[in-house]
Amino acid sequence: MTVEFALNAEVRSDLGKGASRRLRRNVSMVPAVIYGGEKAPQSISLLAKDLAKLLENEAAFSHVLSLDVAGTKESVLIKALQRHPAKGFVLHADFVRVVAGQKLSAHVPLHFINEASSVGVKQGGGEVLHALNEVEVSCLPKDLPEFIEVDMAKVAVDQTVHLSDIKLPKGVELVALAHGSDLPVASIHLPRVREEAAGEGTAE
Repeated sequence: MTVEFALNAEVRSDLGKGASRRLRRNVSMVPAVIYGGEKAPQSISLLAKDLAKLLENEAAFSHVLSLDVAGTKESVLIKALQRHPAKGFVLHADFVRVVAGQKLSAHVPLHFINEASSVGVKQGGGEVLHALNEVEVSCLPKDLPEFIEVDMAKVAVDQTVHLSDIKLPKGVELVALAHGSDLPVASIHLPRVREEAAGEGTAE
């Protein structure tokens, strides 16, 4: 997959919790670490405003990023973000190195299509309920999808879409399915108010 997202970073030598707090407070930097591959973990820092701008795009979470660390470029994925519990800004970021030809695992968002025109909604008057909004995939870096579509067109009332029902891009596997867990993804049900009213009518 072509790298479309890039960040500049600096090598961080002043380590520890106190140093991280000073970094965030004094220069609006976010402490981070890069690990994985055959190299040792590396502590870095990023401009908070640059990271915040990158994260505005949902696709950043499922794209290989180009991280320029003091002139050396690394291909990485966002692995984890630690956020402030009240304000939501990033306190710390973890990046994992991407090695060409080596499978990676990443969380990819689900995009639900044809919900309004689905059989269960248009003909049955049901509502779509999402059980998952993202899935963990395993694939080569070149095959990493930006998102995965879930087509709800033929789903009727009281039907559930499972992981095994999703059409996957070539070369992409679902980690949960590989471990034998066919999780529910979405379903269509009648609105609860209508169900209760129907039940009351039957009782009479």
